[in-house]
This record gives sequence, C-alpha cells and structure tokens, in this order.
Amino acid sequence: MPVKPKQLIKIGSATLSDALGKTGAMQHEMRPRSAQAKMVGPAFTVRVHPADILMVTPALAACPAGHVLVIDGGGERNTALWGEITTEAAHRKGLAGVVLNGALRDSHAISRSPLPVFALSIVPNAGGAEYPGEIGIAVACAGTVVQPGDWLVGDEDGVVVIPAAQLEAATARALEIVAAEKRIIREMRRGQELADILHIPEKLKRKREAGLIPQLAKQ
Repeated sequence: MPVKPKQLIKIGSATLSDALGKTGAMQHEMRPRSAQAKMVGPAFTVRVHPADILMVTPALAACPAGHVLVIDGGGERNTALWGEITTEAAHRKGLAGVVLNGALRDSHAISRSPLPVFALSIVPNAGGAEYPGEIGIAVACAGTVVQPGDWLVGDEDGVVVIPAAQLEAATARALEIVAAEKRIIREMRRGQELADILHIPEKLKRKREAGLIPQLAKQ
C-alpha cells in the first residue's frame, strides 16, 4: 500500500526514528527556521562548494514540485547559502521544503514563510558564486547521508531521513508504535503507573539477579 505524505507528518519524526531503530535523525543543529516546521517529501540533492552559491539556483530550478531540496554546503555555518529570495522562489515552485547543511540569512522574512526551511545556523554574510557543484548525488547533511529519493520528514523535533527502500516497512512499524503509545496513555489515564505499564520493575529485578557478570546470570 503506498505511503501517504500526510500520514508521515502525522506520525512525526520522533516515532519514525524509533521505527528505524532509533536512527535516521539529523544532528540537533538542524532546526526549523520558517513558520511551517512540518515537512515531508522525497529528496532532491545538490552538493555545493562551501561558502559558494553558484549551484543553488540551478538546483532550485531542477528540483521538482513536491520534493525537498537538500543542499549540502559542507556544514559551513558562517556563510549563508540561502535567503529570502530563494525561499520565495522555492515556495512558488511548490517545493515540499528545503534542508540546508549550512547557514541561511534573511531570517526575519524566512520565519514568516509557509515553506518549511531547515538549516544549521543563521548568519548575515552571503557566499560567492564561483564554483560548480553536483546535482542528484548522495550528500551528507547534519551527520546523515541522504540519497536522491530518500524520504525526509521534518517537524519541531528536527529532520529524519527514511531510505527509500525502507519507507513502507518503517511506516508500518511506526504505526505499530503509535498504537502502542496510545494504549499506554489509556492505561495511565486509568490510574496505572508508567513504570508498571512498561514492566520496568521486572526488568530491574532481572538485572539485579544477573549481577555485573552476564556469564553468572541465573538461568
């Protein structure tokens, strides 16, 4: 069954990371910088020369509507590769969002934009426009590899990358987690302690009985 983007947004980045074995999340510096933090879509990637914006607008032109433009600026945080005008252009093209492994500027305008924009930092000075880059390749973004076509889900917690081949399985697992968490909340509302619902006392007892040397654990 095809995965629906709205379904991924509703699940959220935290639960999807759990479904991926507590992996897939970009580092904590990747934060939402616009009015809309909720983002989902397949990745369209570009690697630019650090502190250089020459390849940004060609990548923006090539990025299909409904995709997330992922710009690998080498993690350079003191030179902006993105701003108000590029945000407006991406929004008008119907992009699902922008994820920038680097810095942006014009933060006041971007903070009001309905386009989801994520970046590592904010800084006033802009980059040059001298060096070519590469479009449609695997890139590194805040400590996570992004392949073209991987799915990105962003929200107030950050950004999670779901490998395209794992999309359906990860979504199914995430829905199981959602159902389990709803059950936990229902049981808490009935007055049960969270530790008891999660069987923490039993787990602690087993660990105490096992001692510090696993080989001596009671069978």
